[in-house]
Amino acid sequence: MSLNITWEFQDNIRTSILHGRIDSRNASLFHKTVETELKDQDQALILDFTRVDYISSAGLRVVLQLAKLYRGDRKFAVCGLVPTVKEIFEISGFNQIIQIYDSLDNAKEEIAQ
Repeated sequence: MSLNITWEFQDNIRTSILHGRIDSRNASLFHKTVETELKDQDQALILDFTRVDYISSAGLRVVLQLAKLYRGDRKFAVCGLVPTVKEIFEISGFNQIIQIYDSLDNAKEEIAQ
């Protein structure tokens, strides 16, 4: 299964809605696609993983690279991790360095504050 990405933009928060798998075959394209969509005026980036059923170490590297772009005044978060993906985030320790929310609504609410 490939990866599809759709976008939402509201209140200077850019949301990337992901659908599929993120693995070594598409991680580079995932990174390039998301990075191309980002704008300097974005105050936050949320990656919505609700429809992602797998992420590899290559995909995790992309998430980390994107998080680094949003240091300082800008915010970065992921949300909607299904149990298998959440476990990968926990085993890798990403849950300690990246803000994770249960839902997109929770992420938007916290970031907007």
